[in-house]
Amino acid sequence: MDLGRCVETFNLLGDESRLRLCALLRDRELCVSDLVQVTGISQSRVSTHLGRLREAGIVRDRRRGAQSFYTLAHAALPEAVQGLLDESTLASDPTLEGDRKRLAELEEERRGGAAASLLDDLERYYSPGRTWRSLTAGLAALLELGDVLDVGSGDGAAAAMLAPACRSLTCVDVNARMVEAARDRLARFSHVRVDVADVHRLPHADESFDAVLVFHTLTYTERPLQAITECARVLRPRGKLVLLCLDEHQQPEVTAPYGERHQGFSKATLTTLLGKAGLEVQSAEIACRESRKPRLDVMLAVASKPATAPSPSPSHHA
Repeated sequence: MDLGRCVETFNLLGDESRLRLCALLRDRELCVSDLVQVTGISQSRVSTHLGRLREAGIVRDRRRGAQSFYTLAHAALPEAVQGLLDESTLASDPTLEGDRKRLAELEEERRGGAAASLLDDLERYYSPGRTWRSLTAGLAALLELGDVLDVGSGDGAAAAMLAPACRSLTCVDVNARMVEAARDRLARFSHVRVDVADVHRLPHADESFDAVLVFHTLTYTERPLQAITECARVLRPRGKLVLLCLDEHQQPEVTAPYGERHQGFSKATLTTLLGKAGLEVQSAEIACRESRKPRLDVMLAVASKPATAPSPSPSHHA
C-alpha cells in the first residue's frame, strides 16, 4: 500500500463511529438495522460510514432480500490496517464494551426467538405474500366449525380469519369502541353478529355454541372463574373451549399498563379453573414464547364439555 493510500486509510479509521462499526463486524456479519440498534448511531450515518468503509475495501457486503449484510474484509486488509484494527477494536474501552454487551443481548434475544426458528423466520425475512395473515387464512380454510362464540373479540381481527369456517359466529366485547370496529371489519359476513357484552354475564342461552374462544381475555377479567363458568354454561355438550392467555409471570410493569388485572395463569391454575367450571381439560401447555423481552410465555388450553355436564363449582370461590 503506497503512502498516499496509507494516509487515506488511516484518516478514514480516525473516526470513533467507524471504529465502533469495525469492532462489531470483526467476527460476524450484521445488517444496518443491527448496527443501528447496537450503537445508537442513526441509520443514515451508519449507511454513510459503511459506504466509505466498503469503498476503501475495509468491509464487504452481500445482499439478502431487501437487506445488506456487512463484515470486515479480513483477507483483503493490508497487514498494517489489520494491526491497527486489532489494536483499536479489541481494546478494553467503555464504549466498545457497551457495544459488545448490547450485541450479545441482541444475539441472545434472537436465540430465544430461534427456539421456534421456522416460525421466527416467517417474521424476520420477507418473502412476497408469505405473512402470518396469509398463513392463518390458509389454516382457517381447513376448519369446519359450527356455532362459535368469540369472547373478548376486540376489533375482530381474529374473528375475520375464522368467520368463513363458522356456521355462525358471535363476537362479544365489553369495549363499545372495539365492538364498532369489529362490526365494520366483519360487516361482509352475514352470519356474524357483534355485540357489547360482559363475559361475567353472557346474554346467551345455555348450550348455544359448539365452540367458545377466549383469546387473551382472561387476564382482563375481574372474576376468572365466573368468566369461565359462563363460557361453559353456553357451551353445548361435547363442545370445546379454546383459551389463550399469558403464563403466570412476574412482569406486572409490562402488562398492567394495558389494563390486565392478573399476571397470567399457570397450567395448574388454568386446569383448576376449567375443572371447577365443569369442563374436561384436554391440554394446557405453553404454546409459544414472545421473542421480545421480557419474553413472556403464552398458554394454550383446550377443554371440552362432557356429554352429561356436571354442575360447576360456585363461582364465588374464584
